[in-house]
Amino acid sequence: MPVNYEVKSQLAKLLATEDLVVENQEVATAQFNVETRVLTLPMWKRASNEVYDMLVGHEVGHALFTPDEWDWQGTVPQQFVNVTEDARIEKLMKRKYPGLHKSFNAGYKELAEQDFFCLDGEDVDNMNLADRANLYFKIGKYLDITFSEEESVIIKQIGDAETFEDAVDAAKVMYAYCKGKQETQKQPMVQPPQNTGNAGGEETQEQQQQQQTPPTEASGDADD
Repeated sequence: MPVNYEVKSQLAKLLATEDLVVENQEVATAQFNVETRVLTLPMWKRASNEVYDMLVGHEVGHALFTPDEWDWQGTVPQQFVNVTEDARIEKLMKRKYPGLHKSFNAGYKELAEQDFFCLDGEDVDNMNLADRANLYFKIGKYLDITFSEEESVIIKQIGDAETFEDAVDAAKVMYAYCKGKQETQKQPMVQPPQNTGNAGGEETQEQQQQQQTPPTEASGDADD
């Protein structure tokens, strides 16, 4: 069934309980601007209604739960906060709207089957913690991901985050761990996906301040 963009726009406004500006554009991924309150949905030709419901749920999560606060900048790269905040807001959305469990599961399952995260031929276990954490909280049900005992503690901290401050704290811990691994193993420093859900590309500092990204590159700002 073709995606009715107007229906998805109305769904976003109802879930957010505010008159968001919803735009449907030819963009790589979904995103939400926490300052201007503009939610942008991509016009993907092959995506199903389930994927769009997931994207809407993710970006509305940023609208409801991600504050327009940036005093943490300079203490941890935004890409790491994107990973931990995506996990937090999706958990809170499923708690607030239990019916979204099905939408998130179906949407991420479809993206995983389409290799949206470009994992074909990749050894996930060789990826850094930030990348594996991002995949774990999005498509972990459909992918075998392993963590060391130390990493499992960090994953639990991310999953337990209730406030934005908790998400930032978890991002700092994850960044410190990845930086330590880089120094000891001479690995390139990770650049986690920019949103859902978050589909890559460099952003200016002003753009980063305006947007929160979904998914791997799925999204987040689903640049999610």
